Amino acid sequence: MRKKKMPLWKVLVRCIALVILCVVVAFAALLAVLTITEYKPDDIEPVALTGEAPVESVIPGQVLSVLTWNIGYGALGDNADFFMDGGSMVRTADEGRVRQNMEGILTTLNELDPDIALLQEVDVNSGRSSHIDESALISDNQELRQSSFAANYRSLFIPYPIPPIGKVNAGIQTISKYTAISSERIQLPCPFRWPLRLGNLKRCLMINRIPVDADASEGQSGRELVLINLHLEAYDSGEGKAAQTQMLKDILEEESAKGNYVIAGGDFNQTFSNTDISMYPFQEGKWQSGMLDTEQFSGNWKFIMDNTAPSCRSLDQPYAGADPETFQYYMIDGFIVSSNIRIDSCETQDLGFICSDHNPVMLRVTLE
Repeated sequence: MRKKKMPLWKVLVRCIALVILCVVVAFAALLAVLTITEYKPDDIEPVALTGEAPVESVIPGQVLSVLTWNIGYGALGDNADFFMDGGSMVRTADEGRVRQNMEGILTTLNELDPDIALLQEVDVNSGRSSHIDESALISDNQELRQSSFAANYRSLFIPYPIPPIGKVNAGIQTISKYTAISSERIQLPCPFRWPLRLGNLKRCLMINRIPVDADASEGQSGRELVLINLHLEAYDSGEGKAAQTQMLKDILEEESAKGNYVIAGGDFNQTFSNTDISMYPFQEGKWQSGMLDTEQFSGNWKFIMDNTAPSCRSLDQPYAGADPETFQYYMIDGFIVSSNIRIDSCETQDLGFICSDHNPVMLRVTLE
């Protein structure tokens, strides 16, 4: 007996169902792999110190220059916008543009020549920056300096959006002319739950400790210059920033109680409440930074941001060729400094956002 032919519509339905099933199975497999390989750092981890710095300790009365700069993983130059901030780009630079941006970043570091550089969004092996080891480029370029790197973003593959972000391996880096005796990575609270946390940063503090010369500090041996490199939450609803800021506050107070000199610098993704940002008014529909209330801290701290130039620009459109007046500007990069350090100057270096969506900020201080 001849078998009855299946209607065409049934064949189409089965094919569509099979395709959907394959997509679901593939996504579930990817989710399983990302869950198994999720980056789960310990609360406190030692960080390797590489390179040789020429100076073994700092001296009270000494002037120090400290720079903070979010380098935008070498791929957020003036040609770039970014989908998370209202733009359309995911891959914002090809290899040639990443190398061009990094060349400009290295040139700026050499020209400014800070004693200490606190850098954020440094890629070491990421698809978004053509797998260039930016940390090594910076270390190799900065001669006679000690370097430390702490990861805060690792994923085998980030599947969104289309085209996907892909592999990410990035973190924060500290470069110093002074020899640190230790460096630690301190895990900050993560506001995201599974599975969202699989594609989000595991933000951290990196704390480097430089000895203070005991003979020059009136016999107060054991004191340290404590450097805290940070990059706080950007895309949460607010609870992440609050929890991370509270943890930072607790650590700052612990160090102050020891009599240490403390400089915490980086991309706070928040504006200090004591900073006048009236020249950078809110623009509807643009990403907005949080507000860090300086009043919640004790009187042991100084909060410094320079508002003469913005430290960051919005990424809803490329900067090159656009009307600068159409951008949202931010004051989110700065420093928290202990009261036993005198602030001599703080200046945002207005570079026109050519190599990064952030401008570097240079702080000059004197240890008292």
